[in-house]
This record gives sequence, structure tokens and C-alpha cells, in this order.
Amino acid sequence: MARIRHFAITPGTMPPGPRNAITDVPGVQVGHVTLSSGEVNTGVTAIVPQPGDLFQNKLTAAVEVINGFGKSTGLVQVAELGSLETPILLTNTFGVGTCANALIRHAIAQNPAIGRSASTVNPVVCECNDGVLSDIQAMAVTEADALQAIEAAQSEVAEGSVGAGRGMITFGFKGGIGTASRRVSLQGRKHMLGALVLSNFGKAGDLVLPDGRRPDPRVPREAEKGSIIVVLATDLPVDQRQLSRICRRAGAGIARLGAYYGHGSGDIVLGFTTCNRIPQQPETDVQTIERMSDNRIDRAFRAACEATEEAILNAMTAATAVQGRGGATRPLLVDWLRELPDKQASTAKFENKK
Repeated sequence: MARIRHFAITPGTMPPGPRNAITDVPGVQVGHVTLSSGEVNTGVTAIVPQPGDLFQNKLTAAVEVINGFGKSTGLVQVAELGSLETPILLTNTFGVGTCANALIRHAIAQNPAIGRSASTVNPVVCECNDGVLSDIQAMAVTEADALQAIEAAQSEVAEGSVGAGRGMITFGFKGGIGTASRRVSLQGRKHMLGALVLSNFGKAGDLVLPDGRRPDPRVPREAEKGSIIVVLATDLPVDQRQLSRICRRAGAGIARLGAYYGHGSGDIVLGFTTCNRIPQQPETDVQTIERMSDNRIDRAFRAACEATEEAILNAMTAATAVQGRGGATRPLLVDWLRELPDKQASTAKFENKK
């Protein structure tokens, strides 16, 4: 599996974690189910934030909507209450309801009182439209697929044309799932911030690599109608307000690559911290939390920006060829990157002969 660093391109300056993945944050796992049959190229990606019962022991969470052309579910309550109580599922636009049902059933299996003697549960599902490379009207994603993605969650993260990323496109190239991480130190303690993206955005021809090159996919430069979902995970001691501010900086990582958040693009960032858990049934009237000083938060801002940028590039370089609905395909960024040195060498020889 190719990643952007294999091509001597290093986004940013901060050091990555050992996997350079969202799963560098302790306890975070990722699973995929990929559906590829005929004109169907879609799937489900599950981010399991922590082991155990998330409904009873929630995570502090926040949302940043950069451009709201999207059909996700659960984000309003996350923004209001600042808590996450289910795994996060990523899928195609028409799979949101099905995945939400799967998350509800998953939570009820752990807590049969949900919706009866206990409160209802807030399933979180985010989406991108894979209708160019997949027959989205087939509505192929099932609840069983969603539950299988959760069960498949592990520390090693497959990237590219897998899971929800199977049919995604980025800047005219094949897109998909990508991930990256950054180390952040506070008071001598090492922390991690990781990003995972479902990358399906950007106008063809607008991509700008960190080294300044502008790859041309040579496909029609249509108006932007895609989306990107960024999931940020960290173990930093932050409250919801700080986490919301960190999520906002993921937008800088998206913009660095040439995006301008087009009218038809749904650009959403969902973040959570494994610090400062929120019990469903608190035993005290007052809860104590850890909170980093605001005058140190620039480290987290930079980490969110850099990890998001690299995750997008990893999604593109890890992507494999997909032939979809009506024979539609998109070129691979890795082909452009691999061919370029040969082209440059040929040009240099020609210039020397002159």
C-alpha cells in the first residue's frame, strides 16, 4: 500500500506516531466492509473510539461544519451535548439510515433499557456521495455490513479504495480512506492526535501537493459536488470548546491542498478525545475534567492541520483502480507520481542534447 511519504513528500513538520494513523491514539480501532460487485462500489468504515460500552461511558466530542451540503445523522446532538456514545460509521449518502439502524441495534444489544427506562441513543453516521463510481440507487449497504465493519475494527488501518472509500474521488483522481497522526507533547507527557478521512472532494486540476506541484488528472473539470468527512481522535486533555476549535483547524489541512469548499461539497469534521469521559449516570453533582491551557493549544491546531492534509494524500496514493457505473473510472495519483521522474529525465536528456 503506497503512502505519500513513499514519494519523498512530507506534509508539515510535526512527527507522526508509530503507525502514522488514527489508531496511534490508544484504544482507537478502524474496520471496513467493502462492497464491489458489478456497478456497485461502496461500503462501510467503522471508527470504534474506545473498547467497552460507549453509551454508559461517553466521550467528549465536537463538530465543525465547514460546508453543510451533507446528509449525516447524529451531529446536531453531538454539537449540543458535546458527547459521543456510539461508534462512528462512514458510508455512502443512501446508506446513512441503514447504518444508523445498525448502530441503534448495536447499542440496544449492550443496553436493553435504551429507549425504555433509559434515554434513546444518538447514532453518528457520516456520508459522501459515491454515485459516479457506484450505483448508489442499488442501496447495497445492509445493517449486517455495518455491524461487520464494527466487528472488524483493529489497529492496522487499510487505506484507499476500501470500505466507504471504495467509490470516492478526490481532485479528479481516485480518492477514498486515508489516515495520519501527529505527536503532541504537554508537560513532558506524550499525546497523540490522529485523523481519518473519507475523501471525495475537490475540483479536478486544483490539487496542489506540499512540494508545489499541481498534478493534472486530465478529466472534465466539473463543479465541485463531492464531500469530505474528517474524523479527529486524540488523547489530549481538552474540553468541548477546545475540541471544536481543534476541529476547525482540519479545514486548514483541506485548504492547503487547493480546496475552496465548493457549494456542492459537504465538508464536516467530527472530533473526540479519549480523555474526560462522560458517565451516563454520574455519581456526583460536579465532575472534574483535565483541560490544557489555551496558550498551548497551537500545538494541537498544527497537528490537526498536518494530520488532515497527510490523511487526504494517503487516501489518494493508497487508492487502487475502480471501474464503476457505466464504465466510469478515475486516474490514480500514484501513476502520475511514478511517471513524473521518467518524464523529467527524458526532458533533461533532450535539453542536454540541444
